[in-house]
Amino acid sequence: MKKQAVVIGLGRFGSSMAQELYQVGHDVLAMDQDEKNVQDAMGTVTYAVRGDATSRSLLLELGVQNSDVAVVAIGSDIQASILVTVLLKSLNIPFIIARSSSQLHGDTLERIGADKVVYPEQEMGKRLAHVDFHPGVIDYIDVSSDYGITKMRPPDHMMKRTLEEAGVSGPRDKYGLAILAIRRGRECVLLPSKDEQVMPGDILIVAGSAEQLGRFHLSPREAEQRSRAGFARQRTPRRAF
Repeated sequence: MKKQAVVIGLGRFGSSMAQELYQVGHDVLAMDQDEKNVQDAMGTVTYAVRGDATSRSLLLELGVQNSDVAVVAIGSDIQASILVTVLLKSLNIPFIIARSSSQLHGDTLERIGADKVVYPEQEMGKRLAHVDFHPGVIDYIDVSSDYGITKMRPPDHMMKRTLEEAGVSGPRDKYGLAILAIRRGRECVLLPSKDEQVMPGDILIVAGSAEQLGRFHLSPREAEQRSRAGFARQRTPRRAF
């Protein structure tokens, strides 16, 4: 269902949000005080305008009060971010998403009525940590401190084997991961069975802990060597002092 959205602040986060909302079919009004940012947004949103979003009269003139959702994507100017969020709340916009630059900023935004507070820098840091340290990982969504959903290329030892043969499904499961889906070209196999064969070019959507994911990328020989090394360390007697 098409919605009316307003995005205020067209830095990297704001422009990305505005473009994504527009591409999925919503009407998007994008605002920024920087003329270059506004020019860059033209053609990628429904309407881009240069203006001061802390002006209630301007917001009313642009019809912002008719929006279904508002995104406050102002980054460095915390005072403006808070003021704009208060103004949007006073216009009775049903759902307000606000970008935060710190925990204190985020707590303040929640207290004044933001329905959802996002921390782009923190979330990107978590994603990059998982992407950089695990070969084959394309993207990562954090669910808890040590558990997430990963989009990844299958390791070589899985190729042309069924999920059960690869040890990630059925009674032979040795990783404890959940294979939620396999993307194969334009098709998507949801909750694949243990007999589903992994093919070159497949993308896996996997849920599990960081430790499970790390073991998953090892070859069977490497996994066995690591397991033996860990067992040997546990059995080594501590030196008495």
